[in-house]
Amino acid sequence: MLGFLPPFVRGALSFLVLAVNTLFWCLLLFALALVKFCLPFEGVLKRLDPLINATASAWTKCNSLWMRFAHRTDWSVEGVQSLRYNDWYLVNCNHQSWVDIFVLQDALNGRIPVLKFFLKAELIYVPVIGLAWWALDFPFMKRHSRAALRKNPDLRNDDRDAARKACAKFAKVPTSVMNFVEGTRFTAEKHQTQASPYQHLLKPKAGAMAMALNAMGAQFHSLVDATIAYPDGIPSFWQYLCGQSPRVMLHVQQLDIPLEFCTGDYENDRALRKSFHRWLDDIWKQKDATLQDMLQRAA
Repeated sequence: MLGFLPPFVRGALSFLVLAVNTLFWCLLLFALALVKFCLPFEGVLKRLDPLINATASAWTKCNSLWMRFAHRTDWSVEGVQSLRYNDWYLVNCNHQSWVDIFVLQDALNGRIPVLKFFLKAELIYVPVIGLAWWALDFPFMKRHSRAALRKNPDLRNDDRDAARKACAKFAKVPTSVMNFVEGTRFTAEKHQTQASPYQHLLKPKAGAMAMALNAMGAQFHSLVDATIAYPDGIPSFWQYLCGQSPRVMLHVQQLDIPLEFCTGDYENDRALRKSFHRWLDDIWKQKDATLQDMLQRAA
């Protein structure tokens, strides 16, 4: 435990260990990615993809080790016992900080397959990590402005096609598709600007989840609905590295996914779209109540 060190020193050491850990596993991942790029044949990929996913899982395990060594964070995790590693899951979570990703990876690693995120297309150019995301088959989505979509509605097909291509690969190996339905991190300012009807959440955006369900929804075992609470205040990534996040709470529940959302046409079926939004709104109301209960229990 490094709790006796000043926060800045803990943060610097944590960042250094994170960087070294990332570079070490990325070097192995890049070697596998090179083989994947040069030999994109189904027989090769069938053997290669599990190794690539295992490398990402090992990176996460090492992150968990140094976080527990460097920090005195009190973890409270509920509802993960019934998850199975060899199933397909759609994972949904509220979004408050970049720390959320580390929390989810720490709590779910080894219980469900490696989390795969929908990412902005520009992130593929991030040094080191961008290539790692490509090797792991993360879906890269182009985010078009409303003006561009009004001018050329066919641009909507870009994200849909990208999601379907990615999910076609996911169908071959057990996968967890991760989605932050709010689309951005929660802040009081965003909450007020949206006039959000929820106390602790921003309004959910249905598009990415609908695309994932349309692409491979029938294969998902369930929706893993995760709720994260930081009773002592939402930490920035730097504060988390410094060990200034005393308590982290995570509540997980599995929800059935209605079959019609997996087989229907979300874009063109207005009745189905309304039904999907009602379903998501019910989930969000329950999540808001769960988050309020978690914060009250921790007070």
